[in-house]
Amino acid sequence: MTLRLLLFLGASSLLSSCASVYFPPPAAAPMLTQKGEFSGGLHTNWKANVSAQGAYAVGEHVGLIGTASFLHTDGKRNIFDQDFGELGVGYHTRFGQDESRILEVYAGGGFGSGKRTERTRAGEVTKTVQARMEKYFAQVNYTKKDRDAFNFLGRTWEFRYGAAMRLSYVNTPELMLNGQRIPGEDNIFFEPVTYTRIGLIGPLKFQSMSGWNFGLKNRKYLTAGNSVFSLGLIINVGGDGRGE
Repeated sequence: MTLRLLLFLGASSLLSSCASVYFPPPAAAPMLTQKGEFSGGLHTNWKANVSAQGAYAVGEHVGLIGTASFLHTDGKRNIFDQDFGELGVGYHTRFGQDESRILEVYAGGGFGSGKRTERTRAGEVTKTVQARMEKYFAQVNYTKKDRDAFNFLGRTWEFRYGAAMRLSYVNTPELMLNGQRIPGEDNIFFEPVTYTRIGLIGPLKFQSMSGWNFGLKNRKYLTAGNSVFSLGLIINVGGDGRGE
């Protein structure tokens, strides 16, 4: 059931609109559990939006997160370029009768630049939109400790899952249309996502993140058309095993 759901959400991401100049990086879900734990990950999606993420628990309940996202594609009709970075700080804890659940709350900001070029099949450029972007966000992650399992290729694969809700404010201090400066735009994005993490070898895990991106304002160039679906590899070291 879980695998079918992931495939459905992945296919849905292919149908997402590409009108926006902003491509959201995946929400960080490091599953930190104790001081000294490090989480690192590398993620991508169908549009080759590559994101590197890192998180470190500087205290028993305090963690730092960071994301660097890069997108450079040259399609027949559209060219997309984006470089974006985020930093955040937050609170992590375990709770429940046997501390079987992980809760993380983060807030932070980011900045970057994006460019979207549209052209005809003959290669003639019809529109170019460029933006310098700023972002502020807050998010909550919830993960269950209990693992489930499925059998595939003669092996039992353990997996666990969780959910994250992120609220982001993004604005464009500088917005250019066909080389001419135009009034900047802003938007508020709500991103509810779910993630599934499957154990591979040792601390190395495969992660699939699927979700939606809702824009709370009606905008022309800073819209919520781009999916937050991603696939990647995650590693957690230095913890007590609950975040693995």
